[in-house]
Amino acid sequence: MPKKWFQNWFNSPYYHILYHHRDDEEAEFFIDNLCTFLKPTQNSRLLDIACGRGRHSVYLNKKGYDVTGIDLSVSNIRYAKQFENDKLHFFVHDMRYLFYINYFDITFNLFTSFGYFETEKDHVNSLKSFRKSLKKDGLMILDYFNSQKIIKHLNHQEIKHVDGIDFSINKNVTDGKIIKSIAFEHRNKDYAFKEEVKAFTFADFERMFASSGFKIINYFGNYALEEFDELKSDRLIFICKKADA
Repeated sequence: MPKKWFQNWFNSPYYHILYHHRDDEEAEFFIDNLCTFLKPTQNSRLLDIACGRGRHSVYLNKKGYDVTGIDLSVSNIRYAKQFENDKLHFFVHDMRYLFYINYFDITFNLFTSFGYFETEKDHVNSLKSFRKSLKKDGLMILDYFNSQKIIKHLNHQEIKHVDGIDFSINKNVTDGKIIKSIAFEHRNKDYAFKEEVKAFTFADFERMFASSGFKIINYFGNYALEEFDELKSDRLIFICKKADA
């Protein structure tokens, strides 16, 4: 079976070259605000789903929390494992499948690390796995881009020059997905990758949360946790509670 786009792209070193500007300062600002709002206890167990190279996990752990990070990318987890300690662990794992039961106090799915799959069933199954991993009163934080603003201001074509590589990026919206095609040449070899992320709306999330056993208790429009505005906000950040079974 051919690999999905996210298995190829997230395992590629070029993904990290193109997105090197995603700085730790922004991640830490977001985590600081979430922790101030959520007030997790020092013995809370946290799960970072689709953790990438672990920047959010590492910072949460520095705050004293017991953190587990999971990601589908073998290369990401190999990189993240250098930061492991007694209260920080990383595993290669597909978010669609169960990982621990009734174990975590809070799960995080940050920086649009969702919306990758072909069917809504796969997305709902992922959310069900998140739910099952939580304790009875556990919380899920899901941080997505605001698809409505992105579509309205879509930059269809651009060239990004990074580390001597010219990345040609084309964006369009097809079949309810925001598709980014990335092509470039490096060391006399041509490369082509894709990102295909569902243009989920607030209503889509409401429906999927209801199907998977989550109840929305708060939502925000940016990393400062300010009010969500469908036309202006950069992010769509949900705080959901595990609904009563």
